[in-house]
Amino acid sequence: MKSLPDDAVLIIIDMQEGFDEPAWGNRNNPQAEENAARLLDAWRQAGRPIIHVRHDSVMPGSPLRPGQPGNDIKAPVAPQGDEPVISKNVNSAFIGTDLEDRLRKAGLNTLVIVGLTTDHCVSTTARMAGNLGFETYVVSDATATHDREGYDGAKHPAEEIHRTALASLHGEFATVVDTDSLLGAPAS
Repeated sequence: MKSLPDDAVLIIIDMQEGFDEPAWGNRNNPQAEENAARLLDAWRQAGRPIIHVRHDSVMPGSPLRPGQPGNDIKAPVAPQGDEPVISKNVNSAFIGTDLEDRLRKAGLNTLVIVGLTTDHCVSTTARMAGNLGFETYVVSDATATHDREGYDGAKHPAEEIHRTALASLHGEFATVVDTDSLLGAPAS
């Protein structure tokens, strides 16, 4: 893994079964989970810190509610052993959780963020991380989102939303990278 401190934390946000529900609409980056799993494997092999974040929705009809199959973290990126899982019920993994406290107490300052969805929980967490002074990386091909309808009824494809969200983060709140560059593999 290139240019990251040995204690860079991999934070996997909301890679849950419920985001496969058809109601979310079309999604980009079908390989996001595979790329996140590649990073997770590399982090495990290197003994680097890992934190899983799970959205425990409080909305009655949400597939992400606790006790629903959609709340489960997807198998390729599921926690193992004593890897911590932080539960949240808003977009940011920092609000209403002990994430910042955990990171500060452990002296961890570099965060590598992957997960779902790029423009919601990934972006909100990355923005807060940047504002809190963490060196933050968002992995473009290990995040994904869905088509969105704008305030004016205009339809926006998932890839457009994804790229725009990443463009808004890059250079201001985070550095946007891809999986291969982090793993030191040649781009394919």
